[in-house]
Amino acid sequence: MLKKAISSDSYRLLAPAKSTNKTEIERITRIINDHPFPNLPIQPTLSKHIPPSSLSPPLVSQVLGRLFAAHSNGLKALEFFNYSLKKTPPTPDSFEKTLHILSRMRYFDHAWALMSEMRKSHPFLLTSKSMSILLCKIAKFGSYEETLSAFKRMEKEIFKRKFGVDEFNVLLRAFCTEREMKEARSVFEKMHSRFSPDVKTMNILLLGFKESGDLTATELFYHEMVKRGFEPNAVTYGVRIDGFCKKRNFGEALRVFEEMEVEVTLQIVTTLIHGAGVVRNKVKARQLFDEIPERGLRCDCGAYNALISALMRCGDVSGAVQVMEEMEEKGIEADSVTFHSMFIGMMKCKEFGFTGVCELYGKMKERSLVPKTPTVVMLMKLFCQNGEVNLGLDLWTYMLEKGYCPHGHALELLTTALCARRRADDAFECSRQTVERGRCVSEPVFRMLETSLSSKGELEKLEELKRKIQKLHSFLPPPGTQLI
Repeated sequence: MLKKAISSDSYRLLAPAKSTNKTEIERITRIINDHPFPNLPIQPTLSKHIPPSSLSPPLVSQVLGRLFAAHSNGLKALEFFNYSLKKTPPTPDSFEKTLHILSRMRYFDHAWALMSEMRKSHPFLLTSKSMSILLCKIAKFGSYEETLSAFKRMEKEIFKRKFGVDEFNVLLRAFCTEREMKEARSVFEKMHSRFSPDVKTMNILLLGFKESGDLTATELFYHEMVKRGFEPNAVTYGVRIDGFCKKRNFGEALRVFEEMEVEVTLQIVTTLIHGAGVVRNKVKARQLFDEIPERGLRCDCGAYNALISALMRCGDVSGAVQVMEEMEEKGIEADSVTFHSMFIGMMKCKEFGFTGVCELYGKMKERSLVPKTPTVVMLMKLFCQNGEVNLGLDLWTYMLEKGYCPHGHALELLTTALCARRRADDAFECSRQTVERGRCVSEPVFRMLETSLSSKGELEKLEELKRKIQKLHSFLPPPGTQLI
């Protein structure tokens, strides 16, 4: 007998946000990314091409989302955020994205300054999420002591109120996200008497043990959680099931699923579909997927992606293609994860192979879908290794047109292929575009350009690139930047 969801409200759809013109978002993103910052100030360019009256909170948020996904320079994003304040009030989403972009590039001084400024002008923006963004990055780049010091500084200087369990959970999540479970456990033992833990606290720690790959520790902590009197919920069971699935213990995952006494969620079923794919059981994956409506749930893109991934793992690429067509017929739009799974499957399949990947790549471009960084690097490597360097350049140009600057590893792959074919001018142009968008080129890329351009007697281009890199370095956080 199937486990049904307790309430049909569990899959109630959120009202769709008002769609903002994608062309306008891409235009603004390109203006910001293409600007030769820091060689020239960016504010006059923003004033010339983006009238403040044309900005709205949703537009600002979506542009910042594009800048985040494009790994844009943090100071450019901050300049745009500050420019938007002239006309439109900030939203938590736009503030959090700006904070994330800054902290990801280790502009911690600017991140702290932004939080202090918002505390004075827009205190409602200071939430557990904004705190989590900065604290997680400090835990990633800093030490145990620096993370605790940042937590105390936020309490005394930024939020200026006594922290409770919600903020305690943020601190624990910062360590768990970095899989620093010894530190997380230490914080829990030292501070849980001050902050009364709740089930969310325990789930954060449980997830941390699971993400660290220690299934035994995960199960031991689960039993400790129950012993302490906490009642497991859907998140708890979802973490345990995912842990068993990732360790290829699908039978144990199904046992936990059948025994749990909580509402079945779409996320748990999706996890099980992935788990069935890990153990190459496409029959069970399809069965679990087909049972979703019977459980009072509604399939989403994530569930379809799980089934596609499972079929790909089982070598059923044709079946995965059919599932992709099926989801689109039902009005569920394929996303970057869908295409990534399809690319991987086709690369490994003789029936589709390189030709199939190229056709799917063309389909992706027709839909104006921008792939995530792992997909860009994977495609760039495939194109260059198969001697199709022009396709690599096409991918590079496509990403730039969409307002994105491809990852440094993609640049290394493309530069290697171009220089090997004595196309140093094209390689130089890609590097110049990267630096002008506020991103550094790696040492291997610069050395390859140095060798290729020197052999052609084009040292002036090399000097031009050196000047741009030195100028950019003057604006980048130096090594050993203070985190707090």
